[in-house]
Amino acid sequence: MRRRSLIGGAAAALALPRGARAEEPVDVLLVLAVDVSRSIDEDEARLQRQGYRDALTDPRVLAAIRGGMLGAIAVAYVEWAGIEYQRLVIPWTRIETAADALRWSETLAEAPRVSLSWTSISGAIRASRQVLGQAPMEGMRKVIDVSGDGVNNSGPPVEFERDEAVAAGIVINGLPIINDRPGFGRGPRIPLDEHFRDSVIGGPGAFLIVAEDFHSFGDAVRRKIIREIA
Repeated sequence: MRRRSLIGGAAAALALPRGARAEEPVDVLLVLAVDVSRSIDEDEARLQRQGYRDALTDPRVLAAIRGGMLGAIAVAYVEWAGIEYQRLVIPWTRIETAADALRWSETLAEAPRVSLSWTSISGAIRASRQVLGQAPMEGMRKVIDVSGDGVNNSGPPVEFERDEAVAAGIVINGLPIINDRPGFGRGPRIPLDEHFRDSVIGGPGAFLIVAEDFHSFGDAVRRKIIREIA
């Protein structure tokens, strides 16, 4: 299968990202890397996106943003599945005010969703590094936030891409979702939270927060983002 190029497909969008002002640095450059493999059905996908929308507009998250040294963060939203598919859904967006967060939330609500097979966390990390490399503003910290409901089963070993990212000064945090049917009913060889802990997260202060199911996902996202930007 011909690989979908995230950078090529997103080049035009990256040239003039919504809300980004290159002359103004931010506290955190945050890539939200979100699993859209076929183990996630339509209802779960809706809950997942709603979780991110609710989290970015939550007053507690906005308070954490305002409490930063610079009082602003920048967010890019990437969806991924197998090694052949990573897509920049929302390019770099500066979030400083409630109005910024609301516009971002509305953009995500309107974006079309694609679902594809397999799970390549390694491809997600690699693509997220590329997105960070094209950020139009400086960030005091660079973070990749990986959420997913399955272990890496496509592309290179995830540990290799994790180590490359950490060597480049990037922190990778994880949000494993304990789905009731990961891998289309074929349970993972190791518990998902252990896979994220041992093979996915990395860098100074890296952590994971487990979402017990998709219904608890929104609360887990909110707590995770507050911790990442506080």
